[in-house]
Amino acid sequence: MLIALNKPYLVHCKFTDDQEPPRPTLAGLGLPPRVYVAGRLDHDSEGLLLLTDDGKLNQRLTDPRWKAPKTYCVQVEGTVTEAALARLAAGVTLKDGPTRPAEARPIDPPAWLWPRTPPVRFRKTVPDAWIELTIREGRNRQVRRMTAAVGLPTLRLVRAAIGPYALDGLAPGAWRQIDVRG
Repeated sequence: MLIALNKPYLVHCKFTDDQEPPRPTLAGLGLPPRVYVAGRLDHDSEGLLLLTDDGKLNQRLTDPRWKAPKTYCVQVEGTVTEAALARLAAGVTLKDGPTRPAEARPIDPPAWLWPRTPPVRFRKTVPDAWIELTIREGRNRQVRRMTAAVGLPTLRLVRAAIGPYALDGLAPGAWRQIDVRG
């Protein structure tokens, strides 16, 4: 079984939480029993999360050798320049080493995107913009660190696709089973 979930903002990618008070987790989203997260999203990121009850499928989805493209819509602080996009496309050197080259392009704010609660802070004196960024690895907070490295701090991060799997209209907190036969 493979599940596509639209992970809401500030929901943790686990089923239990031992923090006091407990934080929102996947357990509150009515998912089928015995599914496990294939990859993860930070609590302050939103969008596509895959879950499965198949260990081999989980390994294939998360193994870096698969190099599955992960596509994000990223709202950044600042003005997107060709130089910043070129740096992202070439790969950025982070504290844990260079990233693989990425695909990066400016986009309009996605028309399909839901409002975030609470909304991203708006500042009249600081412009913001959107980029679509596709990476083929998955380091801790990688997209946020990459955009910061090119002078474009991330304000909002929404994963739209992993390989052939996409959000395709799923509302935050909604999920659907995906047919993986074929």
